Amino acid sequence: MKAFLILADGTVFEGTSIGSTKDVISEIVFNTSMTGYLEVLTDPSYAGQAVVMTYPLIGNYGITPDQESDRPWPDGYIVRELSRIPSNFRCEGTIQDYLKKYDIPGIAGIDTRALTKILREKGTMNGMITTNENYNLEELLPQIKAYNTGNVVDKVTCEEPKKLKGTGKKVALLDFGAKNNIAKSLNDRGCEVTIYPAHTSAETILSTNPDGIMLSNGPGDPKECVDIIKEVKKLYDSDTPIFAICLGHQLMALATGADTHKMKYGHRGGNHPVKDLKTNRVYISSQNHGYVVDTDTLDPNVAVPAFVNVNDGTNEGLAYVGKNIFTVQFHPEACPGPQDSGYLFDRFIEMMGGNQ
Repeated sequence: MKAFLILADGTVFEGTSIGSTKDVISEIVFNTSMTGYLEVLTDPSYAGQAVVMTYPLIGNYGITPDQESDRPWPDGYIVRELSRIPSNFRCEGTIQDYLKKYDIPGIAGIDTRALTKILREKGTMNGMITTNENYNLEELLPQIKAYNTGNVVDKVTCEEPKKLKGTGKKVALLDFGAKNNIAKSLNDRGCEVTIYPAHTSAETILSTNPDGIMLSNGPGDPKECVDIIKEVKKLYDSDTPIFAICLGHQLMALATGADTHKMKYGHRGGNHPVKDLKTNRVYISSQNHGYVVDTDTLDPNVAVPAFVNVNDGTNEGLAYVGKNIFTVQFHPEACPGPQDSGYLFDRFIEMMGGNQ
């Protein structure tokens, strides 16, 4: 069946329908990872977006247990070529069937290189995936342009607290759309991790006397999380050690008076170089974000830049002055790799007093 990707600027790509055949309007973003398409599909940070994979062949090892949540989250999936016959000893099915199961439309067979160049030159834009060959472009473009991701954190957060038992430090993880490997990375280091829904009050978390607090990644514009930001400010004031990743990093910055803005096309992939400003060492990182902290708005008495993106100079982390708090824009838990910055979890445990 034919499928069409219609961009907000009027550009139309024709390909083949994969997954669900329903129409969907979403924000179109691209990911440059060469492997790990399943971790991308199951990353809650993609809620409200349709993902273009720049690597040309997707699905060659099918659906395996390498999932970062219990379901896929993108609104749509866009690939150059989809493997018809996946081959892997752990394969449990095909991407085609997986997308159909969760009612996610996709399109294959389009020039993803040309599409990515448009998104890089003009910036991230909205688009529509449709199987309707008789679409009316003039009628659809206003609808496409009007789409907004809105507050998608509420869509992806857990409903009830859950605990991973451990014999080490007690960590409270606020789930704004957390990837599974964040909790696993802490648990593998002996921590007892309690995962809380995004709107859990600071008082509830602090009443359990955690040794440390983890603020997770998540989707959408951080400024939409007005109520959550107020609770994060209370956590900041508590003097409990805090480590934050991605959206959590942005929320902590907003809670302490800094500002954020939307990037032209964001950072999404497993190959982004970041420099640790303390050691001047560069690490290759996994990233997925479309917003960034404005370092010009930082109060140097509150926080100072700790990491910077080597490619474009944007902020990749903050160290908070006089506090046991550090935050990063990238993903040290990676999944799928690289594992270069996994040492940051060890730094967090040291901040909590170590696992003695």
